[in-house]
Amino acid sequence: MKNLVLGCFILLSFGFIAQQTQGRILFERRSNLEKLFKDSKFGRKAINNDNKIKKEYFELNFKDSLASFIPIESSEPDQLAWATMKNSCYYNSSNNEKLLLMNVMGKELFISDSLNKINWKVTESKRKIAGIECYKSIWEKNDSTIIYAWFTVDIVPSFGPEGIEGLPGMILGLATEDGSIIYFAKEVRFNNVDVSILTYEGKIKEKYSRKELDEKFAPQFNQSEFGKRLLVAIYRWL
Repeated sequence: MKNLVLGCFILLSFGFIAQQTQGRILFERRSNLEKLFKDSKFGRKAINNDNKIKKEYFELNFKDSLASFIPIESSEPDQLAWATMKNSCYYNSSNNEKLLLMNVMGKELFISDSLNKINWKVTESKRKIAGIECYKSIWEKNDSTIIYAWFTVDIVPSFGPEGIEGLPGMILGLATEDGSIIYFAKEVRFNNVDVSILTYEGKIKEKYSRKELDEKFAPQFNQSEFGKRLLVAIYRWL
């Protein structure tokens, strides 16, 4: 009941604020490689105190019912490129669709999916991210996985990193329970956005549904330790 009342209060607040509907959000992703590869002998050998926290940057551009979440490529060589995945996502809330682009072993994997109906639990905890007040929410994905998100009602529609959505506003913070992967917005700008960057215009060779992904890759990748680890990375946010 307490959570229901809080949720109603947040929804009612939509009528009392001037909500932003287009702009650009710069995200920093911090990956704790020590935690990600704690069970991997190869991973532990490749990681030391100097490189155990890997920083990468992404941008989320949005306008009305469309958004694109894409990695910002660095000009510096990345000796640990193998350690993390740089996924992109294109949202279309008017069609209840999203297109995920996953870079799997140097190849693009396209996944066509509907927007998630995530059972978020909104809490009373708040914090400011990039100068904007956000509410903390919790997703108990399964018995062993919990995801945290911080969202603001000041920005609509409801999108976020890695294809995660379903809250009453834009997600500016996202984290796994153990802190192995953390996204936080570093900068938010409310500027005009060119609609052309919000949809994927490249060539799509093969596109899979979530069911087809399960059937094609799960049996194949489960044959090796590396494959199993890759499956964990692919399904972490799905």
